[in-house]
Amino acid sequence: MIYKVSATHKNINGSICLPASKSISNRALIISALCYSPYPIRNLSDSDDTKVLEAALFSNSNKFDIGHAGTAMRFLTAFLAKIVGEWEITGSERMQQRPIKILVDALIQLGAKIEYLKDDGYPPLKIFGSHLKGQKLELDGSISSQYITALLLIAPTIEGGLTLELKGDITSRSYIKLTLELMAKFGIQYQWNGNTIVVPEQHYFPQDFTIEADWSGASYWYQIMALADEGEILLENLELKSLQGDANIAEWFVPFGVESVQKENGVLLKKTKNYHPQKLLLNFIENPDLAQTMACLCVAKGIPFHFSGLKTLKIKETDRIAALQNELAKFGAQLSEPADGELAWDGKLDMEMKDDLPLINTYHDHRMALAFAPMALAELPMRIDDPMVITKSYPNFWEDLKKVGFSITE
Repeated sequence: MIYKVSATHKNINGSICLPASKSISNRALIISALCYSPYPIRNLSDSDDTKVLEAALFSNSNKFDIGHAGTAMRFLTAFLAKIVGEWEITGSERMQQRPIKILVDALIQLGAKIEYLKDDGYPPLKIFGSHLKGQKLELDGSISSQYITALLLIAPTIEGGLTLELKGDITSRSYIKLTLELMAKFGIQYQWNGNTIVVPEQHYFPQDFTIEADWSGASYWYQIMALADEGEILLENLELKSLQGDANIAEWFVPFGVESVQKENGVLLKKTKNYHPQKLLLNFIENPDLAQTMACLCVAKGIPFHFSGLKTLKIKETDRIAALQNELAKFGAQLSEPADGELAWDGKLDMEMKDDLPLINTYHDHRMALAFAPMALAELPMRIDDPMVITKSYPNFWEDLKKVGFSITE
C-alpha cells in the first residue's frame, strides 16, 4: 500500500485526541505484572508495541513473537529471566538484527540462564526463568535506555536489589528518569546520585493508574504548527508538566513561533509568529526519538542544522541516520554525518536530486512515516510506502491529518 500525502492550505485548526504514552504504558504493564495488580491500567496505549507486550504478559504460551517491538523484546527478556519457567522469545527479521547482548550479559551476572537460538548477541532467545540475586552492575551509559529500564523495572524484586553504575555520558537520561518516577508512583524508593542508581529490594504496591497522552506523538503536531501560517490545535489529555522527557519540545518550538498553553483538557498550540531559527543546533542525547521530526522540519523550512547525541539511532527499528539521509535526499537535501552520532545539513538543495513526487521508504519504522508526512504542508507532496507502519505508536495518525485538511489518498 502507498499513500499520497498533500496539503492545500496552511491554516491549521482543530482538536486532536493523541494516543496514550507508549513509554508509560509499557512500563506500567511490567510493573502491574510484577505486583500482580488487581487494577486495570486506564487509557492504555493502543499501539502495536503495547498490544504485543500486553498479549505476551497475559498469554498461556511460553513462546512469544513480538514482531518489530523492541521495547517488548527488552522488557520481556528481563521480566521472563526472573519468572520460573522455560521461555522462548523471537521477533521480526529486523528484530533479529538488533543487539541484545548487553542486557543478556547483565542478566547472566545476576544469575539468569539465557541461550541464543541463532546468532550470539541477538534474538531469538531461550530463557530459563530463575531466582536472581542483585549486585553492582557496570553499564555503558551511552547504550539504549531500554536496557537500563528493563533492569530497573525488575530491580526491586531481585534478592538484595540492584545497583547500576553507568559509565560515561548517559543517553536518554529522561527515559531513565521516567522509569524511576513511575516506579516511585507504585511505592518504590531509589537513589540516583551522579551515575549511580540504587534500588533496594522492596515491594511494588498496586495502584489504580491512568496513562497520560504521548509527547512523542505530540511532536508531529508541533512540527505541523511550525510549518503552518496560522492556527490553533488542542492536543487533548496532554500535560506540560509531564513524566515524559519529550515534553521538552514545547520549549524547542518557541523559536518557531509556536506557543504552548496548558488548558484543563489538554495543551493548546498557537501559531503566534512566522519566524524560525537561522540555524538549528540540538543535542538529542535526552530525546533521540525526536530527531526525525526535527530533521524533516528543518529541510521543509530550509533551516541548516547540526544535530548530536544520535548514537542510538542506528539500532532503532532501522538505522535512522542512514534512513534520513536516503529519504531527505529525495527532496534535494544531502545530509552528512560529521561524526558518529551526528547529523548535519548546510541548508542547500540540489534540485537535480529532487524528485517531483518522492516515494518515502519507511523501513518498517513508524517514525519515518510520522515525521515525513507533515512536510506536505510546505508544498512538498509525497508518497509514503507501507503507511500503516504508524500503528506501532499512533494508529489514528492518518485520520487525524485528514481532520485538519491534509489530503491522504491511496
